[in-house]
Amino acid sequence: MFAIIGYLVVMGSVVGGYVAAGGHLDVLWQPLEFLIIFGGALGAFVAGNPSYIKRSLSAMGTFLKGPSYKAEDYMELIGVLYSVFKLAKSKGDLALEAHVENPHESALFQNFPGFIEDHHAVEFLCDYLRMLTLGTSNAHEVAEIIDTELGMHHDEDHAVAAALQGLADATPALGIVAAVLGVIHTMGSITEPPEVLGHLIGAALVGTFSGILIAYGFLAPIAQSVGASFEADSKYMSCIKAGLIAHMQGYAPQVSVEFVRKSLPGGVRPTFVEVEEMIGNLPS
Repeated sequence: MFAIIGYLVVMGSVVGGYVAAGGHLDVLWQPLEFLIIFGGALGAFVAGNPSYIKRSLSAMGTFLKGPSYKAEDYMELIGVLYSVFKLAKSKGDLALEAHVENPHESALFQNFPGFIEDHHAVEFLCDYLRMLTLGTSNAHEVAEIIDTELGMHHDEDHAVAAALQGLADATPALGIVAAVLGVIHTMGSITEPPEVLGHLIGAALVGTFSGILIAYGFLAPIAQSVGASFEADSKYMSCIKAGLIAHMQGYAPQVSVEFVRKSLPGGVRPTFVEVEEMIGNLPS
C-alpha cells in the first residue's frame, strides 16, 4: 500500500509539475526510447545476475508485501519455543525426536498453524533440535554453526538486493545512450524545419529524463525496500538461535524465551506481561 502511495506521489509530482509548467504529455511518449532503456537494462541484468533471476522476480512480492513476519508471528514463535523447551526440560531432549522427525504430524507443532506452514523456519528449528537429540551439548559450537548458516542466507539476500540496485544504477546511463542515439538521429535530419528538429531533440532528451526517473523514482526504492525486508526477516531466525542457545546453556523455558523476546526489534517485541499471558494459555 505504501509503495503504491509513494509511486503515485512520484508520478503526480513529476508529471503534474511538468503539465503545470505548460508541457505537453504526448512529447513524453517515446516507445523506442523506452525500448532502448528497458531492453538494455533487462539484458544487462540477465547477463550479470543469471543465478538470481528467479529470486529477483520473487522479490517483487517481498517489495509489495513487506517483511514476511509480523508481531503476531514473533509471538507465535515464542510460544513454539516455550513448548519445545518445556518438553525437553521435563522429559529430556530425546523426547523431541518424534516431533522433529515428522513436524507436520507433531501434536506439539500443530498447535501453531502459522509456524508449521513456514517450511524454512520449521526446517531450521528442527535441524538444530535434531542435533540436541543426537547428543550435541556445546552451545558455543552450535552458535557458531548457526551464525555460519545465517551468514550464507544473508549473503544470498544481499546479492538479490544488490542485483536490483545494479539494475537501478544502469538505467540513467542507458537513458543517456538513448538520448545520444536520438541526437544522432536528429543530426541526420539537420535540414528539416525547426519545428521538426525541436520534436526530434525533445524526443532524445526524453531518454535522459526517463532513465533518471525510472532509476531514482522506481527501481532504487524497490531495491532499498527489498533489502530492508530481507534484513527484517533475518531477525526471525536469529530469535530461534537466541532461544536454542539459552536452552542449551541450561536456562528454564521461561528464561530462554525471555532471551528470545529481548532479541526482537522494538516494533514487533511483545511486553513481558503479554508473553506471560500467552504462555499461560498454551495447551498442556
